Amino acid sequence: MAIYHCSIKIISRGKGKSAVAAAAYRAGVKIINQYDGIEHDYTRKGGIVHTEILLPENAPAEYADRAILWNAVEKIEKAKNSQLAREIELALPVELTREQNISLVREYVNQHFVAAGMCADICIHDKKDGNPHAHVMLTMRPFNEDKTWGAKQKKDYIIDPHGNKIYDPKKRQYKCKSIPATDWNEQTKA
Repeated sequence: MAIYHCSIKIISRGKGKSAVAAAAYRAGVKIINQYDGIEHDYTRKGGIVHTEILLPENAPAEYADRAILWNAVEKIEKAKNSQLAREIELALPVELTREQNISLVREYVNQHFVAAGMCADICIHDKKDGNPHAHVMLTMRPFNEDKTWGAKQKKDYIIDPHGNKIYDPKKRQYKCKSIPATDWNEQTKA
């Protein structure tokens, strides 16, 4: 039996990462990042045995194209420290055939992530070294019913006893707390 391995990471612009570069590397393709103009060419990378993109109901159909999807993510995220994507790396059982592993990953991703509203970019690697594994990149924003990106969070303003927003002169903004738009960051979601 294979040794179980699962790691979950955030691909963040604040850490100098790019969702476009990560997707190109994992899929072994060439994509130009429209955010910074850099071409990421990993067409010589070997060991990639399967790639596909799974979309939720409200996602635009054109996001089935890896370059369009991850460039759209880079475009919607404005901050210099934006969280662009979540990546899950999963070890796959060597006892299963390639088709069984693909089916296993597809079913898991559809059930736990796509059904919740995330776009999923699946890349399965197998260099025949006993370490087949899947990289699953997930979007961080939900979609609105009109197929546009939704907000990651909303602001809940803190009000005084008279119902007025409280201004913080040090921060030069109204006091508020952020409320996540989804439960996707819950640890139970992996």
